[in-house]
Amino acid sequence: MKAIKINWKIRLKSCKFWIQILLAVATPVSAYYGLTGADMTTWPKLFGTVLEAISNPYVVATMAVSVFNTIIDPTTAGLCDSRQALTYTEVKKEQKESS
Repeated sequence: MKAIKINWKIRLKSCKFWIQILLAVATPVSAYYGLTGADMTTWPKLFGTVLEAISNPYVVATMAVSVFNTIIDPTTAGLCDSRQALTYTEVKKEQKESS
């Protein structure tokens, strides 16, 4: 089996990556349980919902699919990062277009 080559060092440094992962986990949970922000007003309620979610195989599966979709770069063929992305040592900053 061929290993999936992903530049994890750079991904883990990216704030955008962590926000995407948080949303990839929170969205299926909130959708399945029909939650809104107003429902999560206490820490016990939040932790109770998380515990209930991770004990539900369907919710875990939807979270896994969502996280998988977050990790895979849709701009490359296959599941790996591009050769260029694998060489990055810092998060790539967008270059401003010249007018």
